Amino acid sequence: MPRIIGNTLISVRDILVAALPFILLIVALLGAAYALLDPAPPKRIVIATGPEQSAFAEFGKRYASELANFGIEVELRPTRGSLDNLTILRDPEQDVDVGFVQGGSSTSARTVDEDTSGVPLMSLGSLFFEPVWFFYRESAARELPQRTLQQPAQLAGWRVNFGTVGSGTPGLVKKLVAVNGIDYDSLHPLGMELTPAVVALLGGELEAVAFASAPEAPFVQMLLRTPGIQLLEFPQAEAYSRRFPFLSPVSLPRGVVDLGRNVPTHDVPLIAPITSMVAREGTHPALVQLLVQAATRIHGEAGWISRANRFPTAQHSEFPLASEAGRFYANGPPLLQRYLPFWLANLIDRMWVVLITIIAVIIPLSR
Repeated sequence: MPRIIGNTLISVRDILVAALPFILLIVALLGAAYALLDPAPPKRIVIATGPEQSAFAEFGKRYASELANFGIEVELRPTRGSLDNLTILRDPEQDVDVGFVQGGSSTSARTVDEDTSGVPLMSLGSLFFEPVWFFYRESAARELPQRTLQQPAQLAGWRVNFGTVGSGTPGLVKKLVAVNGIDYDSLHPLGMELTPAVVALLGGELEAVAFASAPEAPFVQMLLRTPGIQLLEFPQAEAYSRRFPFLSPVSLPRGVVDLGRNVPTHDVPLIAPITSMVAREGTHPALVQLLVQAATRIHGEAGWISRANRFPTAQHSEFPLASEAGRFYANGPPLLQRYLPFWLANLIDRMWVVLITIIAVIIPLSR
């Protein structure tokens, strides 16, 4: 019996001596491939959102909740808005990874001679419509024809607020009033933050407030239901979209705000830029995959302005589409992610070519 045990130990030792170099080589190659490909996404990211109570801020919270399910900590960085997000993303000194950017913001930045150099950016897809909301006090329009505000030109002489520098609204409103033949400065616009501006509107200190936001924003839903506050309509929405490619004609359907009270009482034509999610070039592909999948769950449902499955989309972006995002929009989630946990499916998906190469090298060497 001891002789059999001894022979067995010798055989095991011979096998280990023969196989050990190949085992070490496989481990070294796998380790090098893992380090080179870096298949695991980062454990922490920073998203530039927008002012408190804005749609950007509300959506940021939903992305943080989605990514937390995959062990990724999300820091939400409040900003003044879309232009601020662009500036931060392009600044190599800032640690922001992703941000929400309103359509037309990149051209607005060039219009006001802001720096558009810096870190190259890419789009992860278009997410939602951001209608332009011109809310005004009903009492302020009593001296106007038909006792309603019908054109931006009629704002002359009113106390109006178009948002702060750094948000996308001032640049957008400049374009709208310019195409109507109005000097923007002649409106004497104020530059208040959104929250104090809405408070001032309700308190009678302002006659009108304009901002661009998704209908999900708390201020939009509140003002649409507030007695004495009216919304400027855009019956020429199609014409605006022809003049400005980043604008789309949209409609707020009759009764969508409150079916019981029939608010609004008719379909309201509006104009809306489309907001995209923009990331720095070089953002980890696995993180891009997680973000676009989260976008489908967050923005894919029907809303007040858009039908179900309208967003997210690869269309309407002002930045080059990230290759991983393009792969998702063309083919959906990778096949393995439909059946395996994300970390395992992502690991296999990112390393299968390397694994085949290693096997192709090891087999002839082992002989």
